[in-house]
Amino acid sequence: MSNVRIIARLDIKGPNVIKGIHLEGLRVVGDPQELARRYYEEGADELIYMDTVASLYGRNNIHDIVRNAARDIFVPMTVGGGIRSAEDVRDVLRAGADKVAINTAAIARPELIGEVARRFGSQCMVLSVEAKKTPAGGWEAYTDNGREASGRDVVEWCREAVERGAGEILLTSVDRDGTQKGFDLDLVEAVARHVPIPVIASGGMGKLSHLSEAVDHGADAVAVAHVLHFGKLSLADIRDSARAHGLGIREIEAEAA
Repeated sequence: MSNVRIIARLDIKGPNVIKGIHLEGLRVVGDPQELARRYYEEGADELIYMDTVASLYGRNNIHDIVRNAARDIFVPMTVGGGIRSAEDVRDVLRAGADKVAINTAAIARPELIGEVARRFGSQCMVLSVEAKKTPAGGWEAYTDNGREASGRDVVEWCREAVERGAGEILLTSVDRDGTQKGFDLDLVEAVARHVPIPVIASGGMGKLSHLSEAVDHGADAVAVAHVLHFGKLSLADIRDSARAHGLGIREIEAEAA
């Protein structure tokens, strides 16, 4: 079994890291550079930066944040929000990102997934999915930071994205985001069972057992935000819990510990 990845997620609005509940009611929680450096030093396997208003305002101003982080952070960085073209991807990668997470633009024009995968490699193309449970069962994919319904079934959309070249799925439960009630395990399992690529569970981490539950239901990684930002759990706690559950994790070199 490959190592489970523990990913620190930083939702960005302007110059700040913010956090909300159900992707709404956003609170400023800190400086992106300070938080990224801290999480890297504490053992995050990767970082995810999501510009929460880029799609809404048709812009992407996250490049400077990524460029600054890339100087002293040496784990993979995924960047999402407002990425609409292969040229946008190129610019973000040049700034220092390793991967891009695309949601709104991919739903608007699914061909973008293949364009990015062919030009930069599938490993670079992360499909970002914002999922909300539907009354009839199942989940619908949303765009614009959980604001707009797409009419797309989450599982079918993920399967199509894989066929088009996506190399990873960032699966965010809007219903669980910021609640600390645990990941939507049914959602994680439904997607993981139908795709052959890694799935990152996002939205709902609140206690240590939630990590192993997500992995047991098919997640290859978990994205953590609220409990880190507000000091409720540390990365050391989460890493120790993963070890205690027999999960493989990356060993940290002494200089980055």
